[in-house]
Amino acid sequence: MKFTLGEIARLIGGELVGDPDVVITGVSGIKEAKSGDITFLANQKYDSLLLNTKASAVITTKDASNLSVPSVKTNNPSLAFTKIIKLFLPHSGSHPQGIHPAAIISKEARIGKNVSIGAGVIIEKGASIGENSIIYGGCYIGNGVVVGEDCLFYPHVSITERNEIGSRVVIHSGTVIGSDGFGFTDIGGVQEKIPQIGIVLIEDDVEIGSNVSIDRARFDKTIISKGTKIDNLVHIAHNVVIGQNCLILAQVGISGSTTLGEKVILAGQVGIVGHINVGDEAIAAAQAGVTKSVPAKTMVSGYPARVHSQARRVNACVQKLPDLYKKIKELETKIEKLEKKKVPCNKKQQDTLNGEKT
Repeated sequence: MKFTLGEIARLIGGELVGDPDVVITGVSGIKEAKSGDITFLANQKYDSLLLNTKASAVITTKDASNLSVPSVKTNNPSLAFTKIIKLFLPHSGSHPQGIHPAAIISKEARIGKNVSIGAGVIIEKGASIGENSIIYGGCYIGNGVVVGEDCLFYPHVSITERNEIGSRVVIHSGTVIGSDGFGFTDIGGVQEKIPQIGIVLIEDDVEIGSNVSIDRARFDKTIISKGTKIDNLVHIAHNVVIGQNCLILAQVGISGSTTLGEKVILAGQVGIVGHINVGDEAIAAAQAGVTKSVPAKTMVSGYPARVHSQARRVNACVQKLPDLYKKIKELETKIEKLEKKKVPCNKKQQDTLNGEKT
């Protein structure tokens, strides 16, 4: 399959810069591209990569300049490039169709129209799967689980009993929805388990990465609101409420009963204590340890997490500690030498000095 650059520019509604007759036969990353490929560059700080790319054309931003190869300028190069990938690889995202005979489906489960279910899937009684949903092999759908329309579950996703999944939800391999919350109480030196009888509610248009664990609530619901995207290896504890359109990056841990507002961003390896609130559009930088509530539209970083501008000043001081330590040691040495040079006074001289002080 091939297109001219002019055709591609029209298809994505971009501004063409250069020869419209350049023939494009494939797509690739800017470092890996070869002649005939089209690539993209969404951040100007990587402009230097254009000097060495072998791509025949590039999708880039509206304000890009000094372009060394034919280009198509767009407001969102990443989104435009996604559309181009679909042109060249229309079947790259194809999924299995139909219900595999090796699937185990309860007679009391409700399966919507045009649902695809892979081999080894177990769907328990009372579960409901919405129209056009796709469930890859090895998944487990527990008693009474409700799954909306157009969902996509990759292999080995487990959804335990009674949990609710909205429409157009994507869940990647190895994720567990509805594991027990971590609740124990010490009785005579023995940790006794506290029953976790709530559920997990995942609203529409959520995407969850691989090996994520979202715990059911002790009571009521753990909630992942509409449009939120969760990266791999994240743990969300019982009774957490995550607002709409949040971004939760890899290896984040959120303790129980914490509430996140809308459009919150938690960068990689952020840890959040329980029973606090993180306001709308707040950002926690990578590896931040959030130990208290964060106001809306505030960026925090460090451990314990502080407002980012303050954390930067603290970190700058920490970086100077080796020099400060060296300076203090030098001063201590000088003081020690000065003390050794002191000439002792006789009694008459000391009395004179005391008199002068008086």
